[in-house]
Amino acid sequence: MTVRHTGSCLCGKVRFTAHGPLRGVAYCHCSQCRRQTGHFLAATNVGDADIAIEGDEALVWYAASNFAKRGFCGTCGSVLFWKHNELEEISVTAGSFDMPTELEGECHIFVADKGDYYRIDDGLPQFARSSPSIKVADE
Repeated sequence: MTVRHTGSCLCGKVRFTAHGPLRGVAYCHCSQCRRQTGHFLAATNVGDADIAIEGDEALVWYAASNFAKRGFCGTCGSVLFWKHNELEEISVTAGSFDMPTELEGECHIFVADKGDYYRIDDGLPQFARSSPSIKVADE
């Protein structure tokens, strides 16, 4: 049986269904994620072929850099996706999934950019920029 995870934005106008296993949650502390969410971003990812997104009329994409874009609901403002322009996978915010998610934390990335108002003390691996297994930014 194929694993199926569903989720949505706060107002429900953008919904998604992911099929198959999800990567563990990466906590991103980069300045863009902190500014967009007000804290750090918690996200997993799934292959482009393994996710169906509904609600294109409400989904807004913002080109946050020359290599990636961020997807959010234009109605309620929920942060939903991060998409590298050259990869066939999409990051999905962990909090947008319906429960139970069965997700677990995997690592912290961009800890060199983390906010000065909190500590990271959960024992997960920490990387100054991206981890070896997560392609985020061009080096």
